Amino acid sequence: MIDSMTPIAVLGAGKVGQALALRLHEAGFHVWFGVRSAPGVRDEGAPKRLMAEPAPEPEELPVPEVPRLGIHDAVRHAGVVFVALPAAAARDVLAEAPLPSGVIVVDCTNPVRWDNGPVLDPPAEGSMAAHLAAALPSARVVKAFNHFGAEIQREPGMAHGPAEAYVAGDDAAAKADVIALANTLGFTGRDAGPLRNAALLEAMAVLWIHLATVGGQGREFAFRQDGR
Repeated sequence: MIDSMTPIAVLGAGKVGQALALRLHEAGFHVWFGVRSAPGVRDEGAPKRLMAEPAPEPEELPVPEVPRLGIHDAVRHAGVVFVALPAAAARDVLAEAPLPSGVIVVDCTNPVRWDNGPVLDPPAEGSMAAHLAAALPSARVVKAFNHFGAEIQREPGMAHGPAEAYVAGDDAAAKADVIALANTLGFTGRDAGPLRNAALLEAMAVLWIHLATVGGQGREFAFRQDGR
């Protein structure tokens, strides 16, 4: 179960990372950024007391309400790790990080290149989530929060109800926890099946990027499962 006492690390402080971290913070979760360059930490023995030391020359944080830690410090106390890094860097960063055994890794990345529009460019495993899972055998990897942009990450309310967040994974408990977390954050969490379906969610992301950019639809939309 992911609750307000669960330490959550968001790796990457770009637009998606910022939007997710702020959404988590406003929902009452204990969240911090994991970035390559950050002040040292004072570890007082419990995740709730992991505090960033003042930097010699303080830098403005991407989201002032959320502390910024180095990646190693961010992940070693985390119960959940959101991966909002560039896809090309994610595996190397995580493979070197001291992830706790059993940690839930939420892969928000997409393997995309650009050729007059977005093109899906998956690794050999078929998806970024499978790529990360192969490198992190002690982690519980799920795919989620990848198939819309930072605007929806930040504010999931849409004209006809919450944006839908599809979650794929092979660990049933981890997947259920992330679906419940999505609901808490204001999305409608949807079970998208096993981790192999992460490839479909990454393809969905490419479609979203295409429609938002060269398709001229703008970025304020999300896909919806509907019925009669």
